[in-house]
Amino acid sequence: MPYSVPANPEIQRPVSNTLIVFSVLLALLLNGLPWEGVWLMLRPDFVALVLLYWCTHKPLRVGIGLSWAVGILADVADASLFGQHALAYTLLAFGGVMLHHRLKMFDLRQQTTQVFGILALTYMVYALVHWQVNGYMVWPYFLGCLTSTLLWVPLSIMFQAARQMRVSRDH
Repeated sequence: MPYSVPANPEIQRPVSNTLIVFSVLLALLLNGLPWEGVWLMLRPDFVALVLLYWCTHKPLRVGIGLSWAVGILADVADASLFGQHALAYTLLAFGGVMLHHRLKMFDLRQQTTQVFGILALTYMVYALVHWQVNGYMVWPYFLGCLTSTLLWVPLSIMFQAARQMRVSRDH
């Protein structure tokens, strides 16, 4: 029985370090955009989304150490309490690395519910640090968790499309 190639086979390309670094730097730039008013509360955490994606899809290359370093960069860029983002991104990476088999097993709709839990933990760290430093909790800040979760599907589709390569029928 000869080997036949399906009509539209898709193969995942190996991810280059350049793509990972470029996506994380772009996410840092997007987090640095000047948001105001209601949009500030709805602002998604682009860095958390990108780190979570790479931690779930490439856990041996993007993990807790890189997430901590990116968190330090985010603290400096955001002029926030030093270590706040580093702590949150470290916990996010831990959840992504520990659950990467589980997340990849689900389709995107089911992944979104799992991602919401991980992002809610990340936003809870932000809120707890803010509460300890300032003495009050900012509840509307959790709206950013919802917008981040809603961006999981488009972000995943975009990265999957960047990684896919069509196989010609001649091979």
